[in-house]
Amino acid sequence: MKKHAEFKNHQREIFHFQLRLVVSIGFVVILLSILLLRFFYLQAFRHNYYQTLAESNRISIVPIVPNRGLILDRNGVVLARNYSGYTLEINQNKTTNMEATINELSKLVDITAKDRKRFKKLLAESHDFETLMIRNRLSDEEIARFAAQQYRFPGVEIKARLFRDYPFGEQTAHLIGYIGRINEDDIAQLEQSDLVANYRGSDYIGKTGLEQSYESDLHGTTGIEQVEVDAGGRAVRMLSHTAPVSGNTLVLSIDSKLQEIAEQSFGNYRGALVAIDPNNGEVLAFVSKPGYDPNPFIDGIDTQSWDELNNSPDVPLNNRALRGQYPPGSTIKPFMALAGLYFHMRKPEQAINDPGVYYLPGSSRQYRDWKVGGHGSVNMYKAIQMSCDTYFYGLATELGIDNIYNYLSRFGFGNKTGIDMEGESSGLLPSQEWKMKRYQQIWYPGDTVSVGIGQGYSLVTPTQLAFATATLANDGVAYKPHLVKEVRNSFGEQLRQIASDPLYDLSIDKANLDLVKKAMVAVTQPGGTAVYASLGTPYHIAGKTGTAQVVSMKQGEKYDEKNIDERLRDHAWFIAFAPAEEPRIALVVLAENGGHGGGTAAPIARKVLDYYLLGKVPKPMQDVKDEDIEHD
Repeated sequence: MKKHAEFKNHQREIFHFQLRLVVSIGFVVILLSILLLRFFYLQAFRHNYYQTLAESNRISIVPIVPNRGLILDRNGVVLARNYSGYTLEINQNKTTNMEATINELSKLVDITAKDRKRFKKLLAESHDFETLMIRNRLSDEEIARFAAQQYRFPGVEIKARLFRDYPFGEQTAHLIGYIGRINEDDIAQLEQSDLVANYRGSDYIGKTGLEQSYESDLHGTTGIEQVEVDAGGRAVRMLSHTAPVSGNTLVLSIDSKLQEIAEQSFGNYRGALVAIDPNNGEVLAFVSKPGYDPNPFIDGIDTQSWDELNNSPDVPLNNRALRGQYPPGSTIKPFMALAGLYFHMRKPEQAINDPGVYYLPGSSRQYRDWKVGGHGSVNMYKAIQMSCDTYFYGLATELGIDNIYNYLSRFGFGNKTGIDMEGESSGLLPSQEWKMKRYQQIWYPGDTVSVGIGQGYSLVTPTQLAFATATLANDGVAYKPHLVKEVRNSFGEQLRQIASDPLYDLSIDKANLDLVKKAMVAVTQPGGTAVYASLGTPYHIAGKTGTAQVVSMKQGEKYDEKNIDERLRDHAWFIAFAPAEEPRIALVVLAENGGHGGGTAAPIARKVLDYYLLGKVPKPMQDVKDEDIEHD
């Protein structure tokens, strides 16, 4: 039987082929349409965006950090300067094993344990920065050794930088302050002030002192370079250049030699000294003792050194002149005397009998005078000269706390002076309202008695007391104290002078002023509590000693300095201005735990006054024995 050949349906095959072809062509047309629409969208609607993006890939914006401004004293002596040097820096984003990299680098460059600790501290605090310094001030030999092996260290490079330097170190630390690496808190403040753009490329910012307070002047304006780069990121050519503007120069009112003498005159004592020109408010010397070397803080102080400073019982990081708050002791008495005269509670010739003890009316509680047996008959002149506590106990009681508060606040007590440095404390001038708010207690008459001799709740800062003393010296005309005298640009041209206009005039009666000033001169004459401060001077010193209690004594208990721990001894004060007839300088000296002002603080003031008024460094003064002076 014959097989039949299979019959193929050619018509059906052609149909299916044509159908597949049409579908394929349709699919291709749809894809091409989508592609064309996308091209049209990109060209018509997104052209500017992608053109900008392409330009940004082609053009690199490089910030140029400005030179930081200098800080000079009133005579042109440099207190803060810049110097160039080379640093070894590690880009943490390009380094996989940081510890191994540092170990290998140490074979080429001397990297100490201190450098490692500082780097770890920077790494923890500055994670947003591209590069961090592991070593600064590289020698030429170290640079050459690393350059030959640089190919082994991706992400490690040598950079040329300007460094800040404080040539006077500890002597001006609390005055000048220091700069440090920008951290997150600094960035937040810059963002709040809309200043982030001006700090692109900058690693440092003022942290304390004048470096912080005048940061906007010292930093300058960041410059910009537009550089064309190739696909590998290498610079091809410079397209534009906007030069940076260097920071301004600060010219201070400080006399660096006077500052040096004041700092050295403290010897081993802790304390503070503030000297002011009463005629314009210029601060001539600003000392907080002990100080510290600010230079290690610039690139991040190592942990061990920080712990030593932070935990030192001498508290060298505390700016005593600006933030230290102490009872003013008997330095308050000239101001109390003026208050008594102002409110007609005392007449100059009016005398009291001082038996060495004061009893508050209606009370049996004793308030002892510093002199056993008292001073006998005492008028206002003698009360200031001999620092009679009993006289001022009674005066304070008669005045009352309201009158005391109202009058002393006119001299700035209880308020910040407004000096041009951040972080000033306001001290404390107590009042009835303050005590009720602070302790929920009423004000007692015994509280007023203590305020009358600068004890109890009263607190002042050395800067605040210096301002009050300068105002008294200038017959009640007050000038805001300021450390910066003028601001110049980098070419030395004056941009602005710090104003020396009076804040206010207290309009103190001239007769009252003359009485108090003459009594303050008598303080430094035979019979006064600071007689050794003016021996042999060709000028007159008006002064007042003070003793501020550190620990309270029980009633009837006698203070014995020789049998008490050194850090529990009284603080020694001395306020002064000279020449007394036409004052050119007013100052305050605080010697912590120094005992009596006449034997400790006054001799320090004498050395400062001798240099400023006589133009010479005085010879070391003969030691003053405790029994040779009239104590405050």
